[in-house]
Amino acid sequence: MRLYAALALAACAAPAAAIFEDDAYHIDFHYALLGLPKHDATFFQKPYAGSKASLLYSISENQTLGAINPKDGALVWRQRLPPAPSGTGQLRCGHEQDTIVSAAGNSITAWSASDGRLVWDTVTGGTVEDLEILEQEDGMANSATRDPIVLVADGHASVRRLDGKTGRAKWTFEDASGDTPFQVSTSPTAIYYIALHTPLLGGSKLRVTFLNPVTGKKLDQYTLNSDPEITSRDRILFAGANTAAPLLAWTDKANKVLKVNIIGTKAVSSFATPGDEAVESIVLHAPNHVDSLAHFLVEYQTAVGHSADVYHVDLKKNTVAKAYSLPQLKRKGTFTTSTSDANVYFTRITEDEVVVFSSVSHGVLGRWNVKSSPVLAGAYPVHGQSEVVVKSGTASAVRSAVLYSNGQWALLRNDELAWTRPEFLSGTVSAVWAGLPEEEALAQALADESHRNLVPAYIHRVQRHMHDLKYFPAWAQSIPQRLLGSVIGKPRETTVEDIQHDTFGFHKLVIVATEAGRLAALDVGSRGKVMWNMDLNEFAHHTSFQHPILKAHSGYVEVKDANFKGSVFINSTTGGLLSSDNIKLEVPLVSKGQGLVSFTLVDGTLKGYLESKPSSEPVWSFTPATGERIVSYTARPVKDPVASIGKVLGDRRVLYKYLNPNLVLVVAVLDSSRSASIYLLDSASGQLLHTMSHNDVDISRSIPATISENWFTYALTVDSASGASTRGHQLVVSDLYESPLPDDRGPLGANSNSSTVQPSGSTGGVVKPYVLSQSYQVPVEITHMAVTQTRQGITSRELLVTVPSTNSIIGIPRSFIDPRRPIGRDPTAQEQSEGLVKYAPVISFDPKWHLTHKYEVLGIKHIITSESGIESTSLVFAYGLDIFGTRVAPSFSFDILGKGFNKISMLLTVVGLFVGVLFVAPLVRRKQINAIWKM
Repeated sequence: MRLYAALALAACAAPAAAIFEDDAYHIDFHYALLGLPKHDATFFQKPYAGSKASLLYSISENQTLGAINPKDGALVWRQRLPPAPSGTGQLRCGHEQDTIVSAAGNSITAWSASDGRLVWDTVTGGTVEDLEILEQEDGMANSATRDPIVLVADGHASVRRLDGKTGRAKWTFEDASGDTPFQVSTSPTAIYYIALHTPLLGGSKLRVTFLNPVTGKKLDQYTLNSDPEITSRDRILFAGANTAAPLLAWTDKANKVLKVNIIGTKAVSSFATPGDEAVESIVLHAPNHVDSLAHFLVEYQTAVGHSADVYHVDLKKNTVAKAYSLPQLKRKGTFTTSTSDANVYFTRITEDEVVVFSSVSHGVLGRWNVKSSPVLAGAYPVHGQSEVVVKSGTASAVRSAVLYSNGQWALLRNDELAWTRPEFLSGTVSAVWAGLPEEEALAQALADESHRNLVPAYIHRVQRHMHDLKYFPAWAQSIPQRLLGSVIGKPRETTVEDIQHDTFGFHKLVIVATEAGRLAALDVGSRGKVMWNMDLNEFAHHTSFQHPILKAHSGYVEVKDANFKGSVFINSTTGGLLSSDNIKLEVPLVSKGQGLVSFTLVDGTLKGYLESKPSSEPVWSFTPATGERIVSYTARPVKDPVASIGKVLGDRRVLYKYLNPNLVLVVAVLDSSRSASIYLLDSASGQLLHTMSHNDVDISRSIPATISENWFTYALTVDSASGASTRGHQLVVSDLYESPLPDDRGPLGANSNSSTVQPSGSTGGVVKPYVLSQSYQVPVEITHMAVTQTRQGITSRELLVTVPSTNSIIGIPRSFIDPRRPIGRDPTAQEQSEGLVKYAPVISFDPKWHLTHKYEVLGIKHIITSESGIESTSLVFAYGLDIFGTRVAPSFSFDILGKGFNKISMLLTVVGLFVGVLFVAPLVRRKQINAIWKM
């Protein structure tokens, strides 16, 4: 009890600090991600005219726009674009412009290229299908600010020219033909609007309309006979981009014939694709500078390799001719296009080589053998962008930003890997904690011994200790190093297959799964180092893993997905696939009793099933009130240790907690009345334990909730439709007790045992907890929440919440949201001894509560926590668009020495005292003898 009292006083003595200054950037890590970059919306560009260095700009598949410093891969700035279908975002920039223009959904925005500040924003009436920059007008370069040309689909297609300074429309061309808008392209003398005309007999014809750049008036129109080849939009390989000679290219479904048209002419050139192996896809690479040569490259990708042909366009004769071919390689790779003045260069990038060619001839201008890297092991380039420096006809340097097949975005500088960014993590949808091999093996052995009789368990333990003797020599040899590490302040760390293992348990693995079906392991103790990264689709070639669900077991992770029957078992240490024989040896040690109930939401009804019989009839079902729909449900964590079964009051009496491991918190909303209901269920019996209701709730916003120990909390946005009250954000906290009276165990207090499935008191009624609730006004919206976990549950808990308005994660001490805080009066002496303070309806988030301090974490979808090897510390991991990890000590680090503790001074003091005792002991003995003689 003294320990608990000391911890309570430590927690309430001063406001908790989420992180100390000397711990920042050491115990935490942050991956500021963009997402997988789009090929046609990623480029090197100088942020302003006269700049000596370029930035790498990109818009990702998840509609995030940003700029990367090519020197070190650091994020310079980024912006989240409005929600839009995945992969539809567009990004363009005029030559030597200080602004870039993006389009997503119905929004078009101009940003400052150097710092990402908003320049102007305009909203269209429909979806933006394409975006281009008008570089020249009437053969002359435009003013300092280039105008965007946009193609909008809002029932019918329209082409608009926007003012590059304000975003206002200068003119609009309406297309009422009903054809499907596809793309716009520009040239020095005209704007070309390309649409798909679908005849009744099938196929699609390309219709090209000429527009006057100044007035937007229709100048001419023609149709290309392309319906034999174009059966869908994806058959069109390329449209526009090269403003000197705009091109249209398409192919048939079998990728046998390539057809190219110079926009503005009706002639179509046909070329046969390589016939050695089946061509899976064709990619056309062309420069997009006004003054560049009219040369382009066509890349043919097969199942085992790739090849390419280079074509030249004669603008005088309006012809397209094949110039030369690059040999086929039996390995995956990609090509990039770069320009210098009017010259065009093509860079071929494979797993082990970078080769630069000129568009004029097939001669090699530069070749570099890429040094191997564990981060890119087994991955091949998917697409990239390059900058080439050519001197005296030789490529002296090249740098390429390449997206690899394992989701790593890397920059190659000649033959060296300059940096990598794990952009695949931006699509994380699920994550679980996994213990290290040594810890898992010991836990497995102890669990095995606990299920045996006394004699077999003792024999098993002796055998285990005998087996551990082979590690004794190595352990003895490590003693000097461990002692030295303890003196200089470094904890003991060992390496188990490149995974660090430390005494305090800070090095723990988090297994994450992405929406693209990738699985990876991160070491949170090594600042989020990616230990392994693999593709789940390799184990199920005909299955697409989109929302993998993870479950951690002893030494392996179980992966399930709605699109896949059964489970995939992955070794949590190596990322390798485990066979079913290995799994059978481990599954019996996992507790799956008949009494455990799993639950799921089926057609608006929450149903509970026996875990051992998930396909059987439900044992219970819960349907909310008429008209309400369930939006979320949260269960109490399976591992939620409780140090004390009661709350010790100031007068030494005990208020007993209602500790039910089967609690489920269900959130339901009623759209018609704009109300929200909170239901507390017992998942073992399906009984309804408690209900709360709120009116005037903005049901379009999220209502996050969490439950831990004997309390639960949720947050909602209140917005009165009548305007009688102002819009606000509330945090509601409820404590569960067995009885409102101290020293009373409630209806089940006198029972020697009770049923989990059918809990009832002496009167036969359902045993329900006594609920004490309180609400607080918070300054901003909360979207997700979680609770810290420690090893024994002794440390005070902390509520972790995400705040999108400030892009931060905040840890609220439990004492500040205690429902027992006295209302309208100061706390008594006994209440003060409990750590209670006077209730205040408004909670202001103290800056010291911010776990993320200077980090800006975007798009966090979930937070998971885990205990460490010491009681005071909890590990925190958040994922979504960004990845963030740290460790917190809600009751301060009472069981570990801080960095400021000087161990050397302590040892010198002990040695000094020992030496002093050696010298003083004879003097004291002599003095005692002399005192005896004098007596």
